[in-house]
Amino acid sequence: MIRWRRILAGLALVAAAITAQAEGALFRVPTREGVTTTLFWEVAPDAKATVFLFPGGGGGFGKFEDGKVTGGNFLVRSAPYFLVNGFNVAIFGRPNDMEELGWTERTEPKHMTDVAKVLEFVKQKSNLPVWIIGTSRGTVSATATAINVHDPAIAGLVLTSSVVRFATPGAVPRQDLKAIKIPVLVYHHAKDACKHCQASETPFIIKGLSNAPIKKLMLVDGGANPSGDVCAGQHWHGFIGMESEAVDQIASWIKAPVN
Repeated sequence: MIRWRRILAGLALVAAAITAQAEGALFRVPTREGVTTTLFWEVAPDAKATVFLFPGGGGGFGKFEDGKVTGGNFLVRSAPYFLVNGFNVAIFGRPNDMEELGWTERTEPKHMTDVAKVLEFVKQKSNLPVWIIGTSRGTVSATATAINVHDPAIAGLVLTSSVVRFATPGAVPRQDLKAIKIPVLVYHHAKDACKHCQASETPFIIKGLSNAPIKKLMLVDGGANPSGDVCAGQHWHGFIGMESEAVDQIASWIKAPVN
């Protein structure tokens, strides 16, 4: 009886260790004097790379509960699919001196400083290549990062539900796209109804990427049951109903980028 109890106790410890490995962690990274920026970090078994995610809206990833994040943003709720595809997941949160990351804040020097410091922290966690991925308003941050943060760890850029309306502050086509010299995937839902993110304007991103060695526009049409704000994560804008498929397609391209 004692022997079986020891065996069961050992199995319980193994199960607990596996559970712990499957959970993420919340960090508050010092990024500027008196400022910390939140980061969600989760490790994938046998990871091939790290995805550094910029959610849309005002930024952030919702609450951190039981090793997971609760936000409804496309990238946040799709974090498990990136893990399954063999990517460590780093989700950029918000600095504690801002209630939200607006349009203009996402291209300002202090935001780029925060991003660079958080990226340095991520590199301490893993020395694997880093792919910058943004969605919606997060594409403003992701594009600005690819332009302004010159770190050899950055392997490529993925823009999902890109902000393409030229009148919108920080819109991707308004930024210095010719400065980007890494592979870029522009992934967009054909039915995206957000006024800032019309699919018909996505070719302007590709046109501006004159020095990117590889650039690909991928328009998709899938999912089901869109609801709510057309610029929010539960509509076509957030690839609702096709999260796993979307991440699989993005992951496949990251692993073998082609025009």
